[in-house]
Amino acid sequence: MKWSEISIHTTNEAVEPISNILHEAGASGVVIEDPLELVKERKDQFGEIYQLNPQDYPEEGVIVKAYLPVNSFLGETVDEIKEAINNLILFNIDIGANKVSISEVNEEEWATAWKKYYNPVKISERFTIVPTWEDYTPVSSDELIIELDPGMAFGTGTHPTTVMCIQALERTVKQGDKVVDVGTGSGVLSIAAAMLGAEKVKALDLDEVAVNSAKLNIKLNKVQDIVEVSQGNLLDGVSQGADVVVANILAEVILRFTDDVASVVRAGGYFIASGIIQQKKQEVRDAISAAGFEIEETVQMEDWVAIVARRKQ
Repeated sequence: MKWSEISIHTTNEAVEPISNILHEAGASGVVIEDPLELVKERKDQFGEIYQLNPQDYPEEGVIVKAYLPVNSFLGETVDEIKEAINNLILFNIDIGANKVSISEVNEEEWATAWKKYYNPVKISERFTIVPTWEDYTPVSSDELIIELDPGMAFGTGTHPTTVMCIQALERTVKQGDKVVDVGTGSGVLSIAAAMLGAEKVKALDLDEVAVNSAKLNIKLNKVQDIVEVSQGNLLDGVSQGADVVVANILAEVILRFTDDVASVVRAGGYFIASGIIQQKKQEVRDAISAAGFEIEETVQMEDWVAIVARRKQ
C-alpha cells in the first residue's frame, strides 16, 4: 500500500491545532520535528533516553508530518487540510511559514518513519512513556509505564502540554478520586489518572478518531475497567462530583467552559488546564479565578503554560 507524507512547516504555537486537523483528515498520528529538542536542557531524572540527529530537524520553526493513504480522495483531503490550517489565523494562531509539501512513501518506509521518532521517555517523577515495540525495564519499583502506539495515538504523549498535565495529575490525584479528561486525544491523561489511583475516569472528546484511539490505548494499558471513553462536546452531560477535571486543549476553548468546570468540580477539587500559549496566560488565569477557583500553580515549559487551580470551599 502506498502512503502520502504531508509535511507542514509551521510554528510551535500551531502544532496542537494542526495535529488535530491532520487527525480529523484521517491521519493515524503525527511526527513533530522541533529544533528546540536539540538544545533543551533536561534534568537528570527526566528526558529522552536516546540521541537526536540534528539533520532530522528544521533550522527554525517546527515541522509537523502525517501519513495519509494514497487514494482518489487524496487531493481533496490535502486541499481541506490547507484550508483548515489557513483558518487558524481567525483564532489569532501564528501559523508561520505554513509551507506544505507532499511526498509518497510505501508502507514499510511509513512504519520505519514512526519508529525513528518514538522511543522511551521519562516525563515525570513516576511516569515513563514507552512505545509498544520497545523492551523497557523500569529503573525504580514505583515507576509507572504508559504504553502507546503512535499508529493509533494523537502524538507520543511527550509534548510539553501533556507532560505538564501528567506532572500536575501526580500532585493532585488521590486514591479513589473521580477524574474527567476533556479533549482526551490519545487517552494518555486518563491512563495516567487511572494508574495514580483514580476510582473512575471519564475521557471525553468531540472527535470520533480520538475516541477510538483513546479506547485502544486504554485497553492496551489495561485500565478499561476504570476509564470510560465517550464522544461529546466539552462537559456536556457531565454531572457534578469530579475531584479533578483536566483539559489539555486550546486556550480559546478553555475560556468557553470555565463556568461549566466550576459546576462539575466539587469544592476543594482541582482544575488542570493546559495547551495555553504565553499570550493567553493571564486571560485564562482571570477566567478560571472568576469561575470560583484559586490559582495554586502556573507552570511553564518552553512556550506553553499549564494552570493548576482549586475550587474554593
